[in-house]
Amino acid sequence: MAALVRQLRGLGGCTRPVRLDGHRTEYELDSGTGEIGRVLHRLDSTTLPAGSLLIRCNNRRATRCEACAEVYRRDTYHLITAGLRGGKGTPETVGAHPRVFATFTAPGFGPVHNRPTDRLGTIRPCRCGVLHHQEDDALGTPLDPDTYDYESAVLWNAHAGMLWRRFSIYLRREVAKRAGLTQREFPDFARISFAKVAEYQKRGVVHFHAVIRIDGPEGGHRAPPPWATPELLTDAIRAAATKARVVGPVLDGREHTFVFGRQLDVRAIRSSHFDGGQELTERAVAAYIAKYATKGAETATGTLDRPLKFLAELAQLDITEHARRLVRTAWALGARKELESLRLRAWAHMLGFRGHFSTKSRRYSTTLGALRTARAEWRRAQAAAAVEGQTDTTLVLSHWVFAGTGLSSAEAWLAASLEPAPGTEGELTWTAAATN
Repeated sequence: MAALVRQLRGLGGCTRPVRLDGHRTEYELDSGTGEIGRVLHRLDSTTLPAGSLLIRCNNRRATRCEACAEVYRRDTYHLITAGLRGGKGTPETVGAHPRVFATFTAPGFGPVHNRPTDRLGTIRPCRCGVLHHQEDDALGTPLDPDTYDYESAVLWNAHAGMLWRRFSIYLRREVAKRAGLTQREFPDFARISFAKVAEYQKRGVVHFHAVIRIDGPEGGHRAPPPWATPELLTDAIRAAATKARVVGPVLDGREHTFVFGRQLDVRAIRSSHFDGGQELTERAVAAYIAKYATKGAETATGTLDRPLKFLAELAQLDITEHARRLVRTAWALGARKELESLRLRAWAHMLGFRGHFSTKSRRYSTTLGALRTARAEWRRAQAAAAVEGQTDTTLVLSHWVFAGTGLSSAEAWLAASLEPAPGTEGELTWTAAATN
């Protein structure tokens, strides 16, 4: 029992671990002759208390695994923060570069229940005549589902990633134009860096939150030219968002063109107009973006957090009628030959959106991969320090096969009653200094 407790505690709270069967043997290796020496360590899954090697699932969704999602959220927070004030290989001078926090929304596809406000910020009744409370399930659902444009909503989600790419192209053009430069000259003077996250609105369409920064010609390691200001960047973003559009498919004689909605919010970081009057600091922006990195359509609209295998599954699922119609629309559109490249059936549970939830430009800051690699190396160093007789040169032979996911009912019961082992709970002991 004690051995099983240690194995489960090592998961750091992960509730859906991957089970692997196999073995790993570590041999001492003579660095001069290359000869294999004594066995330093051997691990065989059959000798483990759970009968398999258990490793964390690393799922980013909080609805699937809160512990692993928390690690993902913290990594995203560090990634965003590094691009705002330096660290993790990014110089601290980026804190003086022009940067803004921008929110891009989708256009309307029909009236929905909402909480409109007047100029003074007072919440007014919805068009339906009801003053909805903040947690009202009706928020985001259509006033008239029969006239709501479900087809366009799903297709907008499917093209949102392409629309962002088109925007990023226009943004460079608009910044260059305001600086009096040609597009060819612009990279010699400045670069645009960004990090963004996708969030689902209650109506079931994504919008983007992004940190956008102007750097020098070599990215964050060079100061931007004097003409680069938050005001210039804000003006360029508004112009680029207005011009960006993606021509979509023609379905049954109807042309689809995708653009951003009219509600575009661009705020210079460290202003006093963020989150109910709180200051828009680097920490506030990073925390706001990281919060949505672990959420999907299931959080906002009450839909699924996993792919569908058959449409008939919908009948057995406890989801909202609005989400059900969005999923059905995506499934139906996925059967059309002209939309085959969108793979809408595979992404029906995401209401058509198939992009990555968090993305960034190459030179914004570090990467999630780099953070995970540094953490893994730190944990290996901690483990190696605890092994007696460790040598500098070793040979490792291993073979593992997938044996399933999750815990047995008894393991799950026991794991729920345990505190994670030191060094594994959200990787809290892996400090920021480990990757500075």
